[in-house]
Amino acid sequence: MARTDEIEIADFLGRREGPILDEWLRLQLGDDRRSHLLKDADLKQESSAFLALLRSAVERGQLRDVHTRDWDDVRRFLEDLSRSRASLGFSPSQTATFVLSLKEALFAQLRSDFAKDPAQLASTTWTISTLLDRLGLYTTEVYQKGREELISKQQQEMLELSTPVVELWDGVLALPLIGTLDSARTQVVMESLLQRIVDTGAAIAIIDITGVPTVDTLVAQHLLKTVAAARLMGADCIISGIRPQIAQTIVHLGVDLQDVVTKATLADAFSIALKRLHLTIQKTAAPRVAPATPAEQG
Repeated sequence: MARTDEIEIADFLGRREGPILDEWLRLQLGDDRRSHLLKDADLKQESSAFLALLRSAVERGQLRDVHTRDWDDVRRFLEDLSRSRASLGFSPSQTATFVLSLKEALFAQLRSDFAKDPAQLASTTWTISTLLDRLGLYTTEVYQKGREELISKQQQEMLELSTPVVELWDGVLALPLIGTLDSARTQVVMESLLQRIVDTGAAIAIIDITGVPTVDTLVAQHLLKTVAAARLMGADCIISGIRPQIAQTIVHLGVDLQDVVTKATLADAFSIALKRLHLTIQKTAAPRVAPATPAEQG
């Protein structure tokens, strides 16, 4: 598009900025879906700022590519707006509508300005429509990327929460696993366990797989890697929760666990851990309770 057309559009935006903004705000404020998510004053501020940035970018930039440096301010504004609206609960379409709803307000003013020049009206309308489509698409892309980052962060936090390392006794740690053990989770498990070994100086770590539904070759390899890493940190490992089905599966897969102590229950594993630390637990006789005195009975 010729540079003169860009100047004409920038001039149009400057001359009609007030009426365009008023009509655009009227259209947006009429959307009841938005009213409970965003204050009217905030919407007015955002709309005014975007329209000013748009006019400035049109004056400087090439309208067919909104990824050039001339559009940096506009893109940054839309990035901030997309993240803000995602956090407020706006949907992707509602977020993109902020940009796309500007079309109707612009077209009303274009028809007034170019009523006597149909060719110029059609050309300018097409140019502005295409430009706003690109900005609306960019807004949706940023929104989606932000949502993906948020989901990824939440998944990471859930992984960390789902792998708690518990200190059962001085020198004995327990790592109860629940759910599928994949590569990503194994890394979190290993890091959590090793850090706790460093923090507590534990000599024994019990990895309880009672809550792991199935054990295949990959899961077994992940367990062995965790055991090996713990040993390098000076802690021996015991695997508990070996059910009959899991035992048969491990034998069938040919997984070598000969160097690893395994137990059916966490209690059995804890008992072994205490013996290795030369500790014993004894039952004590229940304390004798003296009969109540007459005064206490009364």
